[in-house]
Amino acid sequence: MADLEEHLMSQGEYNEEENEIADGTSTSSHVKQSSSLDCDEESQNDNVFQVPAHILRYLYVGHFLARWGARMWEFSVGLFMLDVWPSSLMLTSLYGVVEASAIAIFGPIVGDWIDRVQYIKVLKTWLGLQSLSFIIAGGAVSVLLIYPSSAFGQLSFMALVIVTNACGALGALASLGGAILIERDWIVVISEGHPPDMLTQMNVVTRRIDLSCKLLAPVAVGFIMSYASVAASAIVLVVWNILSTGLEYWLLSSVYHAIPTLNLKTKREKGREKVFSEESLDHLDRETSTIHLTSNEENTSVQKEIELKSWRKKLLQRILHIPTIEAWVVYIQQDVVLAGFALSMLYFTVLSFGTLMTATLSWKGVPTYVLGLARGVSAVVGISATLLYPILHSRFQSLRTGLWSIWIQ
Repeated sequence: MADLEEHLMSQGEYNEEENEIADGTSTSSHVKQSSSLDCDEESQNDNVFQVPAHILRYLYVGHFLARWGARMWEFSVGLFMLDVWPSSLMLTSLYGVVEASAIAIFGPIVGDWIDRVQYIKVLKTWLGLQSLSFIIAGGAVSVLLIYPSSAFGQLSFMALVIVTNACGALGALASLGGAILIERDWIVVISEGHPPDMLTQMNVVTRRIDLSCKLLAPVAVGFIMSYASVAASAIVLVVWNILSTGLEYWLLSSVYHAIPTLNLKTKREKGREKVFSEESLDHLDRETSTIHLTSNEENTSVQKEIELKSWRKKLLQRILHIPTIEAWVVYIQQDVVLAGFALSMLYFTVLSFGTLMTATLSWKGVPTYVLGLARGVSAVVGISATLLYPILHSRFQSLRTGLWSIWIQ
């Protein structure tokens, strides 16, 4: 009996030792697992490319220079056209129609092209085309401003006006492509792998740069027009684009070569679902498949019907794949299309400091520097929004901040 008790006691001590060893093993395994997870997180953070501060400064300065030239032209062109033909707003209105139509028709093509080519090629095309367009347009309008209209024949006058409108619209398209590249592509790619606050901050800074140019460029142009001449402001615009293009390219190409993700990621991921074309084409396929040959006499007519439906299918496919039509159809299919349409109604007015309103106020005798200052005040309000947005976003999130902003607007 005593031997049995000693055996049981020794067995219990052995089991306790086994449990202690097992507990120690499991504890050490948990420690190893947690430490390995910490190491993995640290290694992931170490693998994220830390963007140097001077590279971000290059990006912001290059963006500022490009937007400054675009904002100078945007404010000046209406006043140029009014000075060329002081008795009418026809030239000013004509330019507005040409530019807006070019952006509406060819804007989707520009966006699709940016998606398909390398960033460095987009950068070269954007800067070269924008600068060249504004230089040619500024040169043509300078000739119209310096020499009286009586010095030109009707054909020469119309040719200069056409060149100004065409190059101005082309420059606006190039400026749109540059804004897409920097504000929609580069800052998204650069901020990948970083905290979300970095993307928010970069969005705020680039927006603030654009609004600052919208504030300061009209003021500078207005003072040049008021205290020098309208022709002098056109010449300054041409000189600015000649001198700034090389610096802009050096700054932005330095950003491109310094950030590896910009070299690797040559295009954005497309999230478009082309359901519209598939549904239409499937409908035609169903119609074609229901056709059956019933007799020899009907073979010819049925064959013609099949060929007609096939031709319709190919034609519809070609139409739906035109970039402009495709972009609009994709936009209409989005869940937020009604909200976007409602928001666009806020801008369906002439009561904004656009080309036509600026020219109209100048036509009514308002000094040019006053127009520049007034437009600057409106830009100050926009800049204040970029200061308030990060604060409101951190407290109320995007949905509530956006709703309040729309209602206040």
